[in-house]
Amino acid sequence: MLQLAGSAAALAAADTLPSAFAQEQPADAMPFSGPAVVDMARALASKPFVAPNVDLPGALTSLTYEGYVAIRAKPDGLIWTDDSSGFVIEPLHRGFIFTNPMQINLVEGGLSRRLNYDASKFVFGGVNLPAPPTKLDFSGFRVLRRDDRGDLQELAIFQGASFFRSAARGQNLGVTSRGLSIRTGDARGEEFPFFRAVWIEKASRAANALTINALLDSESVSGVYRFTIHPGDATIIDVECSLFPRAALDYFGLATMSATSLFSPLDRRGDDDVRDAAAECTGLQMLTGAGEWVWRPVSNRNNLQISEFVDNNPKGFGFLQRNREFDDFYDLTQHWERRPSLWVEPIGDWGAGSVELVEIPSDNENAQNMIAFWRSKTPLAKGQQADFAYRQFWCWSPPSRPPAAAVTGSRGGRGGAAKQRRFLVEFRGDALGDVARMADVKANLTIFPGKIASLRTYPAPERKSCYVQFDIDVASENACEMRLTLESQGAPLSETWLYRWTL
Repeated sequence: MLQLAGSAAALAAADTLPSAFAQEQPADAMPFSGPAVVDMARALASKPFVAPNVDLPGALTSLTYEGYVAIRAKPDGLIWTDDSSGFVIEPLHRGFIFTNPMQINLVEGGLSRRLNYDASKFVFGGVNLPAPPTKLDFSGFRVLRRDDRGDLQELAIFQGASFFRSAARGQNLGVTSRGLSIRTGDARGEEFPFFRAVWIEKASRAANALTINALLDSESVSGVYRFTIHPGDATIIDVECSLFPRAALDYFGLATMSATSLFSPLDRRGDDDVRDAAAECTGLQMLTGAGEWVWRPVSNRNNLQISEFVDNNPKGFGFLQRNREFDDFYDLTQHWERRPSLWVEPIGDWGAGSVELVEIPSDNENAQNMIAFWRSKTPLAKGQQADFAYRQFWCWSPPSRPPAAAVTGSRGGRGGAAKQRRFLVEFRGDALGDVARMADVKANLTIFPGKIASLRTYPAPERKSCYVQFDIDVASENACEMRLTLESQGAPLSETWLYRWTL
């Protein structure tokens, strides 16, 4: 049996890990160290991939969503409820689509102990189980935080493959992140790495931060992740990872995120709906390595769309929700205006690559059909360790914002003549309230293919806004790329608006 360095052998005591790495469950807590988890990931990558055992009692696999969410941990099944750490952990049961087991380990005082599954710690609602299940492990966990009234509120959730979500204070969960994506949108088919095990370090109230170590695995790669969660008006998650490929990786995504966009004033796709929009993100914001701010509205197309924004050492990107009023949606149940924006800032040199945007056609508002990630131009070689780090802001608005005017609205519809399309884009910013400066403002628009049929600029300094309306004639083309900026005295006055129209 392979011996792992340091305390890694003790950490590998898990039914969820391949048998070649399993040890007898220690009776007592064992010393923990982050480097030991790195050793485990490196050793795991040197062996063939072993799929996890996803067998469950039939009553758990046949659950509806409503039946599944009725299964909740009892109060005595919650971890660290004594309030000494400021964070409470809620283990999540397996079932429904969450069949992968995750081993949960708790780290206190430098010692790690495994959290063993106990059916008596759960309320099963209306689920009919002939006998209490045993040795199931968990599907993931929630991180809870007490509000000013002492009530527990959800801060983050880690569940399903390598997916996790968080939100700012006062928000509903929305956009989803994941540790790693492989071949997303590729014809070869997507691979979904997953977290086999986690080690959650008990926090102190003074530190006000929770650290989670996670062991990632898949057919192509193993890895170790370290998440440090900082709650506040915005929730900040610092992510560090080391990847160990089992095979060459030529298409992997870092800081991958997904969100729902069903329809908006830009592209309604003929939906007959009482709401004005249904989307938890308005668009993809990018700050390039060269310092250009780019705004790309997302849209639910009739056909799969994949866009590539080539860059070198990006400074930031993310899915943002820029519509923050109820009147932007008129949705009394979903409250899209309360969904978080997710902004990512790379730490260190990420080199050459591209921000990828995948827009998947969907008529299901519970499906997150918009996906974005960073794709490195340099493939990872088999056996080559690769280290990355970045900071996530789950927020109402990112800390970094365009210094000039930003896009606050995009609309699309029929043009003034047959086969023409009309677009209306609103820019807003303090500079646009300067009447003198607005006197020579101009719109710089380029499109390809097709031609610009009309272009007009409507300054509105009283609103610190400027509207640009234009018609395009694409003739027989079925797609058109557009690029629009505001300029004044030959200098940019706004971020760059990009969009692809398709039939």
